[in-house]
Amino acid sequence: MREAMSDEDDHKRTITYGESAIGYIKKNTLPAYPRSYELWYTYSAGYNQGLNRAVNETIKEHGRISTDHMLNLYGRFLSPTRLGDRLDEVGTKVSSEVEELVETLKLSADATSDYGTALEQAGERIKSVKDASKLQMYVTHLVKSTQNAVVSNRKLETQLLESKKHIEKLQSSLEAIRYESLTDELTTLNNRKHFENSIERVIEHAKESRRGFTLLMTDIDHFKKFNDTYGHQTGDQVLRLVALAVKQNIKGEDVACRYGGEEFALILPHTGLTEAVDIGERIREAVQSKELVKRSTGENLGRVTISIGVAHFRPHDTSHSIVSRADEALYAAKADGRNNVKTEDDLSENSGKEHVA
Repeated sequence: MREAMSDEDDHKRTITYGESAIGYIKKNTLPAYPRSYELWYTYSAGYNQGLNRAVNETIKEHGRISTDHMLNLYGRFLSPTRLGDRLDEVGTKVSSEVEELVETLKLSADATSDYGTALEQAGERIKSVKDASKLQMYVTHLVKSTQNAVVSNRKLETQLLESKKHIEKLQSSLEAIRYESLTDELTTLNNRKHFENSIERVIEHAKESRRGFTLLMTDIDHFKKFNDTYGHQTGDQVLRLVALAVKQNIKGEDVACRYGGEEFALILPHTGLTEAVDIGERIREAVQSKELVKRSTGENLGRVTISIGVAHFRPHDTSHSIVSRADEALYAAKADGRNNVKTEDDLSENSGKEHVA
């Protein structure tokens, strides 16, 4: 029954996004390529803040989105190869930097070897020199060789410092790419990919350590109606409001993610069910306490509420099983009037099951 409710809600929401995407394609007289549909579906769902901002700026400047605009925007924000291309670019730069560094070190090693040889030869010759003029010549030669070595070392030091700066800049680029690949741009929470990686890792740790964790699934009540009534920009404001409430009520090891659309997921390591409910209540109350004001008009839009489902790790859990139980609790919270927190223990079919402490 609850699975059917979940499928029905997902169906209604995604059909709305799909119809909106088709509407934008028709309005801009674009070819109905899969890429066109993906771009406008993502725009309608509000998943990619950078894309929405770029689309709005393009429309403001040109009045519409042309096919060229669409292809360019798709390449910048949605292409599956986008991050891969950037990684390849950074990798090529790193490789080039390392090659130059190796060549510099090789030349420096050759120069150092030549200088060592010159010192050794001069030392041998000086031993047998009786003529002051010849001694002066050897000393002059040694001074010149030493000066050349100093200049070479200074060049090497300068180049090493430059290489260090370049490599640090490339390292920052790699960190930015990694952050982007695991972060939801709109809310700055972790994204679905990060959640899927984290839940597997936390489950493995829980099984090894026999220390459990708790999962919270959070959904914004009546978000579709709110989004349709007041527009995507106000809907984005709501998503950021919930994300802020989440951030303010979690600690260091906790993992907070935008799970998809208006749904959020929180992984709370080493946290029991009772403590997790308290955290959920704090987040719920923080969201409910804020009055929303539409930035463009100053209109008071009232308050937003969220529903939360909570499940605790069991010894034989998989990511699918614990997410399913948290989802069931979430839909129970919605069925009970929304704006509340329900746990798997509130579901009759889950009563009496043991949890890992």
